[in-house]
Amino acid sequence: MTAHIAIQPMQRSRGEAAVALLQRGDRVGLAGLRQQGSAKVILPHVDAAPEIVFLNTSGGLTGGDRLSYAVTLGPGVTATATTQTAERAYRSNSGMARVTVDLTVESNGWLDWLPQETILFDAAQLDRRTTLRLGAGAGGILLETVVLGRAAMGETVTRVALRDWREVYRDGVPVMVEPLGLNDAALSSGVAGLAGMRAFASLALIAPDASDLLEPVRRCLDEAGVHSAASALSGRIMVRAMAPDAWPLRRQMARCLAVLRKGRPLPRVWQI
Repeated sequence: MTAHIAIQPMQRSRGEAAVALLQRGDRVGLAGLRQQGSAKVILPHVDAAPEIVFLNTSGGLTGGDRLSYAVTLGPGVTATATTQTAERAYRSNSGMARVTVDLTVESNGWLDWLPQETILFDAAQLDRRTTLRLGAGAGGILLETVVLGRAAMGETVTRVALRDWREVYRDGVPVMVEPLGLNDAALSSGVAGLAGMRAFASLALIAPDASDLLEPVRRCLDEAGVHSAASALSGRIMVRAMAPDAWPLRRQMARCLAVLRKGRPLPRVWQI
């Protein structure tokens, strides 16, 4: 007699965290908070604009995992949202890990979405979609940084599947749509791809007067070893950068943010 053993599917992480802030008189107050599964949200006390810190307690992402973050700012609210540490996408043998980030800023509000780096390990598969919805007079900053493995650990990445989609709407009208795809072929495509670089970032400022900061941003793009450029389109500035290691890229992004945020300090968890 042959024994048949049922193989149970491996457990996958599920996480959802959402926070809403509302202006009440001269103070910003909490209007809603929801968290479940592996996703948590922390609201540290800071003297300036409120900070929102998201945390994935599962320690990373792999195939089949689902993670969702959401921020809603009421009219006139200014806030910064970030992640407690770098997100890690590990080797996957069972499809994509999926992440959604849903950001809503109502009229005359402002949100800086400044997550720390996403580290892709060899054979990682990640599908992420970030959506920013702006009301009349609202604006914000979007940053995404991707690192291929940990240089200090001697890691190399030769296989990867990344689908990263960012979109911004103002009053329901798209003002920025940015799809990014990264696969095995792109890792070895020379100057048409990453040209051997293992860290890259995309930074966007969305505001009616964004172009006024183009020249100050260009002047700060001087970190040794980092290849970067900035351009201005109607209502936004885009900065692209890539480097052979994550640390100089982080320093470069920090200087860009100092210009775009007009001197406001980085989130405390960044630890520059």
